[in-house]
Amino acid sequence: MGEELDRDSIAKAYARWAPIYDLVFGSVFERGRKAAIVAAEQIGGRILEVGVGTGISLPDYSRANRLVGVDISEPMLRKAQGRVAEHGLANVDTLAVMDAERLGFPDGFFDVVVAQYVITTVPDPEATLDEFARVTRPGGEIILVNHIGAEAGLRRAFEQWFAPLARRLGWRPEFPFERLRAWADRASGVQVIERRPMPPLGHFSLIRFGKDSRKGGDGRGRLESARA
Repeated sequence: MGEELDRDSIAKAYARWAPIYDLVFGSVFERGRKAAIVAAEQIGGRILEVGVGTGISLPDYSRANRLVGVDISEPMLRKAQGRVAEHGLANVDTLAVMDAERLGFPDGFFDVVVAQYVITTVPDPEATLDEFARVTRPGGEIILVNHIGAEAGLRRAFEQWFAPLARRLGWRPEFPFERLRAWADRASGVQVIERRPMPPLGHFSLIRFGKDSRKGGDGRGRLESARA
C-alpha cells in the first residue's frame, strides 16, 4: 500500500505542531470535532479519544461521560493536561502517551472510541482500526472524523502531488474511503453505519462504525488496570 509514515517521524512532526496546533487548526476543524462529540454522546459512557492532541475537544464533552485520552506526542499531551487543569475536567480519568496500534486497555473497555484526524496519520491504519474495534464494547461505536481522498478529478491529482510533502508533515492526503469500507467488510462484527461530509468544503467526513452487540461479553474492567 506504499506506506511511508513511521512512528518516530509522526511523533516529531506533532511535537513541532504542538505550540501552534490550536491556532492553525482549531477553527478549521471545529465543526468536525463537535459533530464527533455529538455522535459519541448518543451512546455516551466511557469514551476513548485517540489522538487527543492538545485536548481541544475535552471541555466540549458532557461531564456525565468518563473520558480517556491518548496520543503519541508527549508535547501535545502536556498541552492537554494544562487544559484539563484549567477547565477543572474531573471527568477526564487518564491522559497517556500511547501508540494507537497498541492500546493498553482490555477488550471491550470503552463504549465509544473517537479518533479525529488520526487514521491518515498512523503507519498502519488497518491495524489501528483493529485496535479500536478490540477495545470497543459490543454495541458500541467507533467514530472517525478525517480527510478522505478524492476518487477522481483535480482534487485527486493535487492530493497525489502533495502526498510527499504531507508525509513530512505527518499525514497522507490521498487516503480513500474504500480502504475504510474494506476494513469493515473484513473485520468481524463491525459495519459502517454512517458517512457524512464535513467542512471545510466537504473534503472531510464523519464516519461511524457500529460493533455488533451480539459479539462476546461487555469486557468491562477497572480503569486503574488500564493505566500506563
